[in-house]
Amino acid sequence: MISAQAWSDAQQLWDFQQMRHEPRPCSVAIGLGSHDLGVADVTVDLYRRGMFPLVVFTGATSRTTRDRMPRGEAEHYRERALELGVPDSAILVEPNARNTGENINFSRALLADRDVTVSSVLLVSKPYEERRAYATARKLWPEVEFVSASAPMPLTEYVDSIKDPRFVLDMLVGAQQRLLIYPEQGFMIRQDVPDSVAVAYERLCAAGFTSRLVPVL
Repeated sequence: MISAQAWSDAQQLWDFQQMRHEPRPCSVAIGLGSHDLGVADVTVDLYRRGMFPLVVFTGATSRTTRDRMPRGEAEHYRERALELGVPDSAILVEPNARNTGENINFSRALLADRDVTVSSVLLVSKPYEERRAYATARKLWPEVEFVSASAPMPLTEYVDSIKDPRFVLDMLVGAQQRLLIYPEQGFMIRQDVPDSVAVAYERLCAAGFTSRLVPVL
Protein backbone atom coordinates (compact mmCIF):
# COMPACT_ATOMS: atom_id res chain seq x y z
CA MET A 1 0.00 0.00 0.00
CA ILE A 2 1.45 3.36 -1.03
CA SER A 3 0.73 6.20 1.39
CA ALA A 4 -0.92 9.49 0.50
CA GLN A 5 2.34 11.24 1.38
CA ALA A 6 4.29 9.07 -1.05
CA TRP A 7 1.81 9.82 -3.83
CA SER A 8 2.08 13.54 -3.09
CA ASP A 9 5.88 13.36 -3.17
CA ALA A 10 5.81 11.36 -6.39
CA GLN A 11 3.62 14.04 -7.95
CA GLN A 12 6.27 16.63 -7.05
CA LEU A 13 8.93 14.63 -8.89
CA TRP A 14 6.62 13.92 -11.83
CA ASP A 15 5.81 17.61 -12.28
CA PHE A 16 9.48 18.60 -12.03
CA GLN A 17 10.53 16.10 -14.68
CA GLN A 18 8.17 17.64 -17.23
CA MET A 19 10.03 20.15 -19.43
CA ARG A 20 6.75 21.47 -20.88
CA HIS A 21 8.26 22.14 -24.29
CA GLU A 22 5.88 22.81 -27.14
CA PRO A 23 6.58 20.28 -29.92
CA ARG A 24 7.84 21.91 -33.10
CA PRO A 25 9.39 20.68 -36.34
CA CYS A 26 12.96 19.40 -35.87
CA SER A 27 15.65 17.90 -38.08
CA VAL A 28 15.15 14.44 -36.56
CA ALA A 29 13.60 12.68 -33.59
CA ILE A 30 15.35 10.35 -31.16
CA GLY A 31 13.11 7.85 -29.37
CA LEU A 32 14.85 6.72 -26.20
CA GLY A 33 14.58 3.00 -25.54
CA SER A 34 12.84 1.76 -22.39
CA HIS A 35 10.25 -0.70 -21.11
CA ASP A 36 7.46 1.60 -22.31
CA LEU A 37 6.18 1.17 -25.87
CA GLY A 38 4.27 4.38 -25.29
CA VAL A 39 7.45 6.20 -26.31
CA ALA A 40 7.07 4.71 -29.78
CA ASP A 41 3.40 5.67 -29.85
CA VAL A 42 4.20 9.29 -29.00
CA THR A 43 6.91 9.32 -31.66
CA VAL A 44 4.46 8.05 -34.26
CA ASP A 45 1.93 10.74 -33.34
CA LEU A 46 4.58 13.44 -33.71
CA TYR A 47 5.68 12.01 -37.07
CA ARG A 48 2.09 12.14 -38.32
CA ARG A 49 1.94 15.78 -37.24
CA GLY A 50 4.93 16.55 -39.45
CA MET A 51 7.37 17.27 -36.64
CA PHE A 52 10.30 15.41 -38.23
CA PRO A 53 11.15 13.38 -41.37
CA LEU A 54 13.38 10.79 -39.69
CA VAL A 55 13.56 9.06 -36.30
CA VAL A 56 16.30 7.11 -34.57
CA PHE A 57 14.99 4.50 -32.16
CA THR A 58 17.82 3.71 -29.76
CA GLY A 59 18.27 1.05 -27.11
CA ALA A 60 19.56 -2.47 -26.46
CA THR A 61 18.03 -4.39 -23.55
CA SER A 62 18.24 -4.01 -19.78
CA ARG A 63 17.16 -5.99 -16.75
CA THR A 64 13.77 -4.30 -17.11
CA THR A 65 13.29 -5.07 -20.81
CA ARG A 66 15.13 -8.27 -21.64
CA ASP A 67 12.04 -10.43 -21.13
CA ARG A 68 9.40 -8.16 -22.62
CA MET A 69 11.61 -6.87 -25.47
CA PRO A 70 13.93 -9.75 -26.36
CA ARG A 71 14.85 -8.32 -29.77
CA GLY A 72 15.99 -5.06 -28.16
CA GLU A 73 14.17 -1.88 -27.23
CA ALA A 74 14.93 -0.04 -30.46
CA GLU A 75 13.77 -2.94 -32.62
CA HIS A 76 10.51 -3.30 -30.71
CA TYR A 77 9.93 0.44 -31.07
CA ARG A 78 10.58 0.14 -34.81
CA GLU A 79 8.11 -2.74 -35.13
CA ARG A 80 5.50 -0.73 -33.27
CA ALA A 81 6.02 2.31 -35.50
CA LEU A 82 5.75 0.17 -38.65
CA GLU A 83 2.51 -1.35 -37.34
CA LEU A 84 1.16 2.17 -36.90
CA GLY A 85 2.03 3.19 -40.45
CA VAL A 86 5.41 4.91 -40.30
CA PRO A 87 7.41 3.96 -43.42
CA ASP A 88 10.57 1.97 -42.90
CA SER A 89 12.51 4.63 -44.80
CA ALA A 90 11.76 7.12 -41.99
CA ILE A 91 13.26 4.91 -39.25
CA LEU A 92 16.83 4.24 -38.19
CA VAL A 93 17.64 1.69 -35.47
CA GLU A 94 20.50 2.06 -33.02
CA PRO A 95 20.54 -1.28 -31.16
CA ASN A 96 23.49 -1.01 -28.78
CA ALA A 97 22.89 1.80 -26.28
CA ARG A 98 22.44 0.74 -22.65
CA ASN A 99 22.04 4.12 -20.95
CA THR A 100 20.90 7.63 -21.81
CA GLY A 101 24.39 8.88 -22.59
CA GLU A 102 24.93 6.06 -25.07
CA ASN A 103 21.47 6.72 -26.54
CA ILE A 104 22.63 10.22 -27.44
CA ASN A 105 26.20 9.44 -28.47
CA PHE A 106 25.36 6.38 -30.55
CA SER A 107 22.41 8.09 -32.25
CA ARG A 108 24.60 11.06 -33.08
CA ALA A 109 27.23 8.77 -34.61
CA LEU A 110 24.61 6.88 -36.63
CA LEU A 111 23.17 10.10 -38.04
CA ALA A 112 26.66 11.32 -38.93
CA ASP A 113 27.38 8.04 -40.72
CA ARG A 114 24.21 8.57 -42.76
CA ASP A 115 25.20 12.17 -43.55
CA VAL A 116 22.10 13.55 -41.88
CA THR A 117 22.43 17.24 -41.05
CA VAL A 118 21.08 17.88 -37.55
CA SER A 119 20.39 21.29 -36.04
CA SER A 120 17.50 20.28 -33.79
CA VAL A 121 16.26 17.07 -32.19
CA LEU A 122 12.83 16.14 -30.88
CA LEU A 123 13.80 14.00 -27.89
CA VAL A 124 11.06 11.51 -27.00
CA SER A 125 11.19 9.78 -23.63
CA LYS A 126 9.02 8.48 -20.82
CA PRO A 127 7.20 11.32 -19.04
CA TYR A 128 9.22 10.98 -15.85
CA GLU A 129 12.55 11.15 -17.66
CA GLU A 130 12.09 14.23 -19.82
CA ARG A 131 14.38 16.43 -17.75
CA ARG A 132 17.01 13.75 -17.24
CA ALA A 133 17.13 13.03 -20.98
CA TYR A 134 17.26 16.72 -21.86
CA ALA A 135 20.07 17.45 -19.39
CA THR A 136 22.08 14.53 -20.73
CA ALA A 137 21.58 15.50 -24.37
CA ARG A 138 22.53 19.12 -23.75
CA LYS A 139 25.78 18.00 -22.13
CA LEU A 140 26.78 15.56 -24.84
CA TRP A 141 25.55 17.42 -27.95
CA PRO A 142 25.58 21.10 -26.97
CA GLU A 143 25.51 22.56 -30.47
CA VAL A 144 22.08 21.04 -31.19
CA GLU A 145 18.75 22.38 -29.94
CA PHE A 146 16.67 19.79 -28.09
CA VAL A 147 12.90 19.78 -27.69
CA SER A 148 11.54 17.33 -25.14
CA ALA A 149 8.39 15.28 -25.66
CA SER A 150 6.56 12.46 -23.91
CA ALA A 151 3.06 11.08 -23.46
CA PRO A 152 0.86 13.94 -22.22
CA MET A 153 -0.80 12.21 -19.29
CA PRO A 154 -1.07 12.70 -15.53
CA LEU A 155 0.81 10.51 -13.07
CA THR A 156 -2.26 8.48 -12.09
CA GLU A 157 -3.07 7.66 -15.71
CA TYR A 158 0.53 6.67 -16.40
CA VAL A 159 0.63 4.39 -13.37
CA ASP A 160 -2.60 2.75 -14.55
CA SER A 161 -1.05 2.16 -17.99
CA ILE A 162 2.06 0.50 -16.50
CA LYS A 163 0.05 -1.42 -13.87
CA ASP A 164 2.85 -1.33 -11.31
CA PRO A 165 2.73 1.70 -8.97
CA ARG A 166 5.84 0.82 -6.98
CA PHE A 167 7.86 0.32 -10.15
CA VAL A 168 6.89 3.79 -11.40
CA LEU A 169 7.71 5.46 -8.09
CA ASP A 170 11.04 3.65 -7.92
CA MET A 171 11.85 4.85 -11.44
CA LEU A 172 10.85 8.42 -10.55
CA VAL A 173 13.21 8.37 -7.58
CA GLY A 174 16.00 6.93 -9.72
CA ALA A 175 15.57 9.63 -12.36
CA GLN A 176 15.65 12.33 -9.69
CA GLN A 177 18.80 10.93 -8.09
CA ARG A 178 20.62 11.09 -11.41
CA LEU A 179 19.66 14.75 -11.84
CA LEU A 180 21.29 15.41 -8.48
CA ILE A 181 24.53 13.45 -8.84
CA TYR A 182 25.33 13.12 -12.54
CA PRO A 183 26.24 16.79 -13.24
CA GLU A 184 29.25 16.46 -10.91
CA GLN A 185 30.28 13.32 -12.79
CA GLY A 186 30.11 15.11 -16.13
CA PHE A 187 27.15 13.14 -17.48
CA MET A 188 24.63 15.98 -17.79
CA ILE A 189 24.17 19.71 -17.34
CA ARG A 190 23.10 20.96 -13.92
CA GLN A 191 19.43 21.60 -13.26
CA ASP A 192 18.16 23.82 -10.43
CA VAL A 193 16.12 21.62 -8.11
CA PRO A 194 13.47 23.35 -5.97
CA ASP A 195 13.65 22.66 -2.26
CA SER A 196 10.18 21.09 -2.32
CA VAL A 197 11.34 18.55 -4.92
CA ALA A 198 14.50 17.75 -2.97
CA VAL A 199 12.46 17.16 0.20
CA ALA A 200 9.97 14.96 -1.67
CA TYR A 201 12.86 12.92 -3.09
CA GLU A 202 14.40 12.40 0.34
CA ARG A 203 11.06 11.29 1.81
CA LEU A 204 10.55 8.77 -0.98
CA CYS A 205 14.04 7.38 -0.42
CA ALA A 206 13.32 7.08 3.30
CA ALA A 207 10.06 5.31 2.47
CA GLY A 208 11.98 2.62 0.57
CA PHE A 209 11.49 3.57 -3.11
CA THR A 210 15.15 2.91 -3.79
CA SER A 211 15.47 -0.04 -6.16
CA ARG A 212 16.57 2.21 -9.06
CA LEU A 213 19.18 4.21 -7.19
CA VAL A 214 22.77 3.97 -8.37
CA PRO A 215 25.62 3.60 -5.84
CA VAL A 216 27.19 6.89 -4.82
CA LEU A 217 30.97 6.66 -4.48
